[in-house]
Amino acid sequence: MEPLPVSGGLRRVTIVDVAAHAQVSTTAVSKVMRNAYGVSPAMRERVNAAIAELGYRPRAAARGMRGQTYTIGVVLPDIRNPFFPDIVDGITAYLGDTEYQVLLGTGSRLDVPGVSATDVESEVRLTDAMVDRGMDGMILVAPAAGRRQVDQAAAGVPTVVIGRHMRSALHDTVVDDDARGAALIVDHLAGLGHRRIAHIDQREPDSERAATMPNAIRTRGYRDAMRACGLENEIDVVSTGYTEEGGYLGAKQLLERTVRPTAIFAGADIVAMGVLTAVAEAGLRIPDDISVAGYDNTSFAALGPIGLTSVDQAGRQIGADAARLLLERMAQRDRPSTFITTSPTLVTRRTTAAPGVL
Repeated sequence: MEPLPVSGGLRRVTIVDVAAHAQVSTTAVSKVMRNAYGVSPAMRERVNAAIAELGYRPRAAARGMRGQTYTIGVVLPDIRNPFFPDIVDGITAYLGDTEYQVLLGTGSRLDVPGVSATDVESEVRLTDAMVDRGMDGMILVAPAAGRRQVDQAAAGVPTVVIGRHMRSALHDTVVDDDARGAALIVDHLAGLGHRRIAHIDQREPDSERAATMPNAIRTRGYRDAMRACGLENEIDVVSTGYTEEGGYLGAKQLLERTVRPTAIFAGADIVAMGVLTAVAEAGLRIPDDISVAGYDNTSFAALGPIGLTSVDQAGRQIGADAARLLLERMAQRDRPSTFITTSPTLVTRRTTAAPGVL
């Protein structure tokens, strides 16, 4: 927006300037901006031309006082995880033809070595700040807060939760079938002939939310699939964190076993990054000495030199579904809540193969 000249400086373009430029009333400009009923096509064209020529942008605070800010807050647990941009891409693409703008926020991490966990207090402060600033809606990605805190936020602002396997009458939810995704990995590795299939999980310091977090569902799916394959005695879970460091530390523990695993199922691609480093440092080859599989099918997994076998949970589709549900809830706050479960698929690449000589 180009400020208008005034004595001694420049000033921001206002709705009064737009009205004067279009030679209409400020009420007419307001009606055009609100897409109000009864505005003629000629009036709409004249006002929109004036807005474009002057570069007018209404203040968000003023729009908020009229009931809408046309902003949607998205809270991410960790900005470093390469899977989350896929979700954000899906959200922004779906909202591309609307007036809504996406504002991102990320929670802080607990300073616990080898553990990837969100500081619940910082996440709640961030969510409260979005509510206080008049966001029209929020999308919470794998929120660490408890059910009561999430419901409190959803009671005040239309909300969609991604990743947490919990139902509520106050918010909509979009999740991946994490148990099925874990089973796809185990079945694939067992089908190749692996028996000693280990899993790297994320440690959850809060037991209340542990059962509904995606990492917990994946671990449960891993255990169930191992039993279904007759490998119950081979179940081996190391709990560190869904970070590169967590993958590295988890793999170091597994590779120090007297009888090491022949395959590692990393709970996320970012975890697999650390696993690959630890395996290389140990002087082992992938997949000749050990197979590695991830989860999320991020752009990192598809890189030619890496070629990571991974579960695709369609991050862009998850984001688009969340954006669609949010628009529907903003339009009708009292409608029944929706719970969407997406179906994962397995993408096999060069990091998994039949085990070598055992």
